[in-house]
Amino acid sequence: MILGSTSVYRRELLSRLQIPFECHSPGVDETPQPGERAADLVVRLARLKAQAVAERHPDAWVIGSDQVALLTDASQHDRILGKPGTPAKCFEQLQACSGRTLAFITAVAVVNRRTAALVEFVDTTRVTYRQLDPATIERYVAREAPLDCAGGFKSEALGIALCESIESNDPTGLIGLPLIRLCAVLRDAGFDLP
Repeated sequence: MILGSTSVYRRELLSRLQIPFECHSPGVDETPQPGERAADLVVRLARLKAQAVAERHPDAWVIGSDQVALLTDASQHDRILGKPGTPAKCFEQLQACSGRTLAFITAVAVVNRRTAALVEFVDTTRVTYRQLDPATIERYVAREAPLDCAGGFKSEALGIALCESIESNDPTGLIGLPLIRLCAVLRDAGFDLP
Protein backbone atom coordinates (compact mmCIF):
# COMPACT_ATOMS: atom_id res chain seq x y z
CA MET A 1 0.00 0.00 0.00
CA ILE A 2 1.19 3.51 -0.81
CA LEU A 3 -0.02 6.83 0.49
CA GLY A 4 0.23 9.31 -2.37
CA SER A 5 1.04 12.20 -0.09
CA THR A 6 3.85 13.95 1.72
CA SER A 7 1.49 15.13 4.49
CA VAL A 8 2.78 14.22 7.93
CA TYR A 9 -0.82 14.39 9.21
CA ARG A 10 -2.09 11.81 6.71
CA ARG A 11 0.94 9.60 7.34
CA GLU A 12 0.25 9.65 11.09
CA LEU A 13 -3.43 8.83 10.54
CA LEU A 14 -2.75 5.93 8.16
CA SER A 15 -0.15 4.49 10.55
CA ARG A 16 -2.96 3.97 13.10
CA LEU A 17 -4.21 1.08 10.94
CA GLN A 18 -0.97 -0.87 11.50
CA ILE A 19 -0.68 -1.89 7.85
CA PRO A 20 2.74 -1.49 6.23
CA PHE A 21 2.78 1.35 3.70
CA GLU A 22 5.10 3.74 1.92
CA CYS A 23 4.65 7.43 1.20
CA HIS A 24 5.36 8.87 -2.24
CA SER A 25 4.97 12.40 -3.46
CA PRO A 26 2.35 12.58 -6.22
CA GLY A 27 3.83 15.73 -7.76
CA VAL A 28 0.41 17.02 -8.83
CA ASP A 29 -0.40 20.67 -9.60
CA GLU A 30 -3.08 21.61 -7.04
CA THR A 31 -4.21 24.81 -8.78
CA PRO A 32 -8.02 25.03 -9.01
CA GLN A 33 -9.46 25.18 -12.49
CA PRO A 34 -11.44 28.32 -13.37
CA GLY A 35 -14.90 28.13 -11.80
CA GLU A 36 -14.19 24.75 -10.17
CA ARG A 37 -16.39 24.02 -7.17
CA ALA A 38 -14.77 22.92 -3.91
CA ALA A 39 -16.10 19.34 -3.95
CA ASP A 40 -15.08 18.90 -7.60
CA LEU A 41 -11.61 20.25 -6.85
CA VAL A 42 -10.87 17.86 -3.98
CA VAL A 43 -12.26 14.84 -5.85
CA ARG A 44 -10.17 15.68 -8.93
CA LEU A 45 -7.00 16.22 -6.89
CA ALA A 46 -7.43 13.08 -4.77
CA ARG A 47 -7.86 11.02 -7.95
CA LEU A 48 -4.92 12.69 -9.72
CA LYS A 49 -2.66 12.12 -6.71
CA ALA A 50 -3.56 8.43 -6.47
CA GLN A 51 -3.28 7.90 -10.22
CA ALA A 52 0.08 9.70 -10.48
CA VAL A 53 1.63 7.40 -7.88
CA ALA A 54 -0.15 4.30 -9.28
CA GLU A 55 1.44 5.00 -12.68
CA ARG A 56 4.82 4.37 -11.07
CA HIS A 57 3.58 1.47 -8.88
CA PRO A 58 0.91 -0.43 -10.88
CA ASP A 59 0.65 -3.36 -8.46
CA ALA A 60 0.15 -1.25 -5.34
CA TRP A 61 -3.01 0.00 -3.73
CA VAL A 62 -2.53 3.77 -3.72
CA ILE A 63 -4.42 6.25 -1.55
CA GLY A 64 -4.77 9.87 -2.65
CA SER A 65 -6.50 12.55 -0.61
CA ASP A 66 -7.15 16.26 -0.74
CA GLN A 67 -8.92 18.75 1.50
CA VAL A 68 -10.21 22.30 1.35
CA ALA A 69 -12.10 24.51 3.75
CA LEU A 70 -15.17 26.12 2.21
CA LEU A 71 -16.41 29.45 3.54
CA THR A 72 -19.81 30.63 2.31
CA ASP A 73 -20.34 34.35 2.81
CA ALA A 74 -23.59 36.18 3.57
CA SER A 75 -24.27 36.56 -0.18
CA GLN A 76 -23.99 32.76 -0.60
CA HIS A 77 -20.68 33.07 -2.48
CA ASP A 78 -18.24 30.25 -1.84
CA ARG A 79 -14.61 30.90 -1.01
CA ILE A 80 -12.16 28.00 -1.03
CA LEU A 81 -9.52 28.20 1.67
CA GLY A 82 -6.47 26.07 1.02
CA LYS A 83 -3.16 25.96 2.85
CA PRO A 84 -2.27 29.53 3.78
CA GLY A 85 1.51 29.14 3.43
CA THR A 86 2.35 32.38 5.29
CA PRO A 87 1.44 33.77 8.72
CA ALA A 88 -0.21 36.82 7.10
CA LYS A 89 -2.41 34.66 4.87
CA CYS A 90 -3.22 32.38 7.82
CA PHE A 91 -4.27 35.40 9.89
CA GLU A 92 -6.47 36.64 7.03
CA GLN A 93 -8.14 33.23 6.62
CA LEU A 94 -8.86 32.85 10.32
CA GLN A 95 -10.18 36.39 10.55
CA ALA A 96 -12.65 35.54 7.75
CA CYS A 97 -13.69 32.40 9.70
CA SER A 98 -14.43 34.24 12.94
CA GLY A 99 -17.98 33.50 14.11
CA ARG A 100 -18.69 31.50 10.95
CA THR A 101 -19.33 27.87 10.03
CA LEU A 102 -17.07 26.28 7.43
CA ALA A 103 -17.30 22.98 5.60
CA PHE A 104 -14.03 21.06 5.53
CA ILE A 105 -14.35 18.81 2.48
CA THR A 106 -11.99 15.84 2.21
CA ALA A 107 -11.91 13.54 -0.80
CA VAL A 108 -10.18 10.16 -0.97
CA ALA A 109 -9.37 8.03 -4.00
CA VAL A 110 -8.04 4.48 -3.72
CA VAL A 111 -6.53 3.14 -6.93
CA ASN A 112 -4.98 -0.12 -8.12
CA ARG A 113 -3.88 -0.04 -11.78
CA ARG A 114 -3.44 -3.80 -12.08
CA THR A 115 -7.05 -4.50 -11.11
CA ALA A 116 -8.37 -1.21 -12.58
CA ALA A 117 -9.92 -0.46 -9.18
CA LEU A 118 -10.96 3.08 -8.35
CA VAL A 119 -12.96 3.84 -5.20
CA GLU A 120 -13.72 7.45 -4.30
CA PHE A 121 -15.57 9.10 -1.45
CA VAL A 122 -16.00 12.50 0.15
CA ASP A 123 -16.26 13.40 3.83
CA THR A 124 -17.57 16.76 5.04
CA THR A 125 -17.03 18.16 8.52
CA ARG A 126 -18.66 21.39 9.69
CA VAL A 127 -16.63 23.60 12.01
CA THR A 128 -18.17 26.60 13.74
CA TYR A 129 -15.61 29.12 14.97
CA ARG A 130 -16.18 31.31 17.99
CA GLN A 131 -15.69 35.07 17.61
CA LEU A 132 -11.95 35.58 17.20
CA ASP A 133 -10.28 38.90 17.99
CA PRO A 134 -7.00 39.81 16.25
CA ALA A 135 -4.88 39.12 19.36
CA THR A 136 -6.33 35.59 19.66
CA ILE A 137 -5.60 34.86 16.01
CA GLU A 138 -2.05 36.22 16.29
CA ARG A 139 -1.36 34.08 19.39
CA TYR A 140 -2.74 30.98 17.69
CA VAL A 141 -0.77 31.46 14.47
CA ALA A 142 2.44 32.17 16.43
CA ARG A 143 2.05 29.10 18.66
CA GLU A 144 0.65 26.58 16.16
CA ALA A 145 2.05 27.76 12.78
CA PRO A 146 -0.70 25.89 10.87
CA LEU A 147 0.55 27.16 7.51
CA ASP A 148 0.25 23.74 5.84
CA CYS A 149 -3.37 23.10 6.88
CA ALA A 150 -6.51 23.96 4.92
CA GLY A 151 -8.00 27.11 6.39
CA GLY A 152 -5.01 27.55 8.72
CA PHE A 153 -6.58 25.34 11.37
CA LYS A 154 -5.45 22.18 13.22
CA SER A 155 -8.28 20.67 15.25
CA GLU A 156 -6.05 17.93 16.63
CA ALA A 157 -3.96 20.49 18.47
CA LEU A 158 -4.39 24.06 19.76
CA GLY A 159 -6.88 24.91 16.98
CA ILE A 160 -9.62 23.21 19.00
CA ALA A 161 -9.59 26.32 21.23
CA LEU A 162 -10.90 28.38 18.27
CA CYS A 163 -14.06 26.28 17.94
CA GLU A 164 -17.57 26.59 19.14
CA SER A 165 -18.56 23.21 17.66
CA ILE A 166 -17.53 20.48 15.23
CA GLU A 167 -20.06 18.27 13.43
CA SER A 168 -18.59 15.15 11.88
CA ASN A 169 -19.25 11.52 11.04
CA ASP A 170 -15.51 10.81 11.25
CA PRO A 171 -13.17 12.97 13.35
CA THR A 172 -10.16 11.88 11.30
CA GLY A 173 -11.74 13.42 8.20
CA LEU A 174 -11.06 16.90 9.55
CA ILE A 175 -7.38 16.03 9.97
CA GLY A 176 -7.19 14.98 6.31
CA LEU A 177 -7.88 11.25 5.93
CA PRO A 178 -11.29 9.83 6.93
CA LEU A 179 -10.28 6.47 8.38
CA ILE A 180 -13.73 5.01 9.07
CA ARG A 181 -14.72 4.88 5.40
CA LEU A 182 -11.15 4.16 4.29
CA CYS A 183 -11.08 1.07 6.53
CA ALA A 184 -14.19 -0.25 4.77
CA VAL A 185 -12.58 0.31 1.36
CA LEU A 186 -9.36 -1.40 2.44
CA ARG A 187 -11.24 -4.39 3.92
CA ASP A 188 -13.06 -4.77 0.57
CA ALA A 189 -9.66 -4.69 -1.15
CA GLY A 190 -8.46 -7.60 1.01
CA PHE A 191 -6.49 -5.87 3.72
CA ASP A 192 -6.61 -7.54 7.13
CA LEU A 193 -8.27 -5.01 9.41
CA PRO A 194 -10.40 -5.59 12.50
